[in-house]
Order: sequence, then C-alpha cells, then structure tokens
Amino acid sequence: MEIKVPQLGESVSEATVAKWFKSVGDSVERDEPLCELETDKVTLEVPASEAGTLQEIVAAEGAEVEVGAVLAVLGEGKAAASKPEAKEESAEASGKEDAPAEEKAAPDEEKAAPAEEKSATEPKAGGKSAAALSPAVRKLVDENDLDPAKITGTGKDGRLTKEDVLGFMADGDKPAPSGTKASAAPVEAKAPAAPSLPPDARGEERVRMTRLRRRIAERLKEAQNTAAMLTTFNEVDMTNVMAARERYRDKFEKKHGVKLGFISFFAKACIVALNEIPAVNATIDGDEVVYRHFVDLGVAVGTEQGLVVPVLRNADSMGFADIEKNIGDLGRRARAGDLSMDELTGGTFTITNGGVYGSLMSTPILNPPQSGILGMHKIQKRPMAIGDEVKVRPMMYLALSYDHRIIDGSEAVTFLVRVKECIEDPERILLDI
Repeated sequence: MEIKVPQLGESVSEATVAKWFKSVGDSVERDEPLCELETDKVTLEVPASEAGTLQEIVAAEGAEVEVGAVLAVLGEGKAAASKPEAKEESAEASGKEDAPAEEKAAPDEEKAAPAEEKSATEPKAGGKSAAALSPAVRKLVDENDLDPAKITGTGKDGRLTKEDVLGFMADGDKPAPSGTKASAAPVEAKAPAAPSLPPDARGEERVRMTRLRRRIAERLKEAQNTAAMLTTFNEVDMTNVMAARERYRDKFEKKHGVKLGFISFFAKACIVALNEIPAVNATIDGDEVVYRHFVDLGVAVGTEQGLVVPVLRNADSMGFADIEKNIGDLGRRARAGDLSMDELTGGTFTITNGGVYGSLMSTPILNPPQSGILGMHKIQKRPMAIGDEVKVRPMMYLALSYDHRIIDGSEAVTFLVRVKECIEDPERILLDI
C-alpha cells in the first residue's frame, strides 16, 4: 500500500518532509503518524491508513514533495521481532551470567520482552494514545519522563498541547527524573572527548531554512515590493481599560469560563474603526478596490517554527467572550501546530502584539493582500500632562501600517484615533461611536 502526500489546502501544492517517526521494518497501527510534512503555512502529520509494516521510505527527510507523491510503502501484517530487537535481547542475555537458565525456563516471558522493551522507550500512554500526541508534545513528554494521562488536554478533542505540558511542569507536578537520564552520564563519559578549541576560535553553522521561514520571507518582501506602505503612530492611555478589566475580570471568567484580556478590547475597537473607515478593511484586486462588509480578523502568533496568523472568522459578529475564547484556542493550537490550512488563509485585517516580547515601538509589516495591520506594544508607565497636572499613567504606543495606494493619510490617522478613543473610553465600544 502506498502512502501519498494528502491535499494540503488551497493554493498549496508542495511540502517538505520534515521528520519520519517510523523506520523501515517498524510495525504501524492504523491512524498512527508516520511522518511530518512542513508547508509554507502549517506543519501536519501523515497517518497510516491501515495497520501494517513500513516496507520502504520513498521520500527521505528534507525531500520536496508534491500533492499525490508517494511517501512510503506499507506492507500487510505487523513486523515480527525485528533484527535490532533480537540483537538487543542477545546482548542483554550475554551481559547477565544467570539469565540464560531463567530465560530458557520461561519462554513466554521471552516473547513478552520485545513488547516490554518497546513500551519502555515510548511515552507513557495512560489512557492517551502516544499516536495522538503531536511531535512537539511527544518530545517534551519523553525528555521530561511525564505521564500524559496525568495532564489535562485543552486542544481539539482533548488532545495535549505544548502549553498543557509546560503548565503541568510549571505547577510542580513534574515527577522525579527516572534512571534514564541518570544512566546517560556513564555513556557520555565513555564517548570520545570533543577536541578542545582555542579561546579565540570562531565557528559557524549552516541550517537550511524551513519552508515556513522561506514563505514568511517571501511574503514580507512581497509586501515591501508591492504596497506603498506607511506607518502612523499614536499612544493610548490604558488607565480606564485596565480598570474595567480589573473590575469585571472575576465575574467575566465565572460566567464565560475564559479570562478577560486586552486583545478583545483592541479587537472590538478595531471593528468599530473599520466600520467607520472601510478602506482599511479593503484590498486591491487588479484595478479594482474590493470593500469587505465583514471582518475576518487575523491575530499574529509567534511559534517555534515562525510567525503564523490564524484568522478569526466573522469577528464583527462576536462578543467579548467569543473573541477571547476563539483567539485563545487559535493561539494554543498555533503553538502546538494543530491549525488547519483554512484557519490560516484569508483575513481582512491583522493585529500583532510585540508588547508580549517587550517591544516599546515597532513598525509592523502588512500581511498581503490586506491593507492594514495594527501593532500593539508594551504598557509602560510614563509621566503625562493631564490638564494642568503631571500624572503617571500606563501608556502604550500604537502603530498602524497601511497601504497608501487605497488608504489616505487622513483615513489612517482617523482610524488610529478611533481605536485610541475606544480604548481610553471603553463605553464607546458598546455604543459603537
């Protein structure tokens, strides 16, 4: 049976084989992940359609493959005790003088040994199948000797995400390290020592860019080459929105089951401004301007693989709770690599928050073919002139990058002022003024 590259989504026809989870000769269960493919938008796993044995790997790691190309050949039936396992058993037997007599007396135990050895090297399933873990989660669980069954999953269908595992470890529930890591020290000690380098030695390393990173580079350069991109700045006093958040945070979480963050305030403020300045929500198609009467809001999320922008569909029809729930879910699944292609395509306007990394001010780059992107930044207390007095206020710089081909400077400034007014006076959001 041939395992082929599945459909990768709209406008995506190629992928890179990032990693193989199985080797030739390994047994494979139905729906068990065989390999990981990396596209210019998402990373996805290719599962086995049937149980069997992996007979041949056609596309090695790093290979560029197209939709429908053969990745591997799967044979019928499960692999018997493979040669490597047999060698390991014989090596263990030869290292134990008293073992042969006991092993001959218990043939059933010998047959069970390969399964026991295999289970010792796999993540502890404990009710959650190891096949259901994403590569990043599986690696984190293996490295820290964790039991997935003890961790509550918040991903789709209860799957574990990387944030679930990190949160479990941060709570102090991480078990004591097993003998696996302790036994690694003697092995490392026996390894040949690396050649010592003089203190002033210089080195370098060449690493091939991932497909996602190459695509990010292409799109950023495309934005600079195509759009007449300008950025306008303003600053917003966060006093009132912080007070509102503090006042209603507990009641909001108790009622809706989600925390009240700043992102929902900014999302609603942008929707108010987009309704007033529709050019910021528009796009250029040839010699026409396409005005959208809906808001599909993109929210930039930083992941280990690079920046991705999942899209919140019909954000203009959502309340605060729906926005918080959906953005939180998209962010978690983006970092876990569980987003679908549809969730990363489209979008009419984007919000990016460099403040989470400590950025005080920056110039965001457009996400083509969108015409506007709002940059949020770090909240910092600064002395401000309030009337005839100087008071310390929590301030944030805002940046709006826009395509000057369809958005005039006055429209861009008005848009940013409306966002500022909605954040400084949150009641405007409810009244849509």
